[in-house]
Amino acid sequence: MIGETVKDIDISMPRDAYDTGKHTPTLDAYLTIIVRDSKGKVINIHRQRSHSPTINFIALLLPYNYYSQINGSLTITNIGGGTCSYYPQPNVNAYNIIYPNANVSYTPPGYLVMIQVGSGSQSNAFSATKLAAPIANGSGTGQLLYGSVSIANGIVASGSSAYFQISQSYTNATSGTITITEVGIVVQVYTCSAAKSSPTNCGQVLVWYDVLSSTISVPANGTLVIYYTFTVNP
Repeated sequence: MIGETVKDIDISMPRDAYDTGKHTPTLDAYLTIIVRDSKGKVINIHRQRSHSPTINFIALLLPYNYYSQINGSLTITNIGGGTCSYYPQPNVNAYNIIYPNANVSYTPPGYLVMIQVGSGSQSNAFSATKLAAPIANGSGTGQLLYGSVSIANGIVASGSSAYFQISQSYTNATSGTITITEVGIVVQVYTCSAAKSSPTNCGQVLVWYDVLSSTISVPANGTLVIYYTFTVNP
């Protein structure tokens, strides 16, 4: 259109076409920690924004087109230092991540998914493949008893937002205080082709990692619960 003629057009824009300020869905993750003493009294509530998907997480989400362009696979490193190759393909040899699997133990703390805690820190969370100083599952000195993992049955929608949450509980069964400075989400990765060939147990893989903005202290016989909440369009 040229000149004033464009003003003469009678046009009505649908209401849902107006700018809402949210052109694409946005994702935010939040980490919440609740600590209780030996009597069950809440002594600390910690909340911070989480923003650290790891290199393993990105690799597992890459589309097939990426693998076809590089004509190769990516290496996934588990928390024990072991590796496996991941290479989706558009045929019966395509890699799939299958759950659950009878060849994998999901007993504590080796769940299908778990929230692991530690007493160290790492400056580059993206490249982390394990916690710097993971706290072991147990009742010995410096250890925590890892409780059950709770995963929401579905996504909760509220207005223009939607979220899901995973959580895990822990107990300090020792006579001393346990200090937590890092937290990570670990998943069990087991791959197999669509033709049910070449099964591979990749082990426990760190997919999300956070250094806490302040130290969490769990007193003797105290407990804590950690929540990871992932929200779209918060």
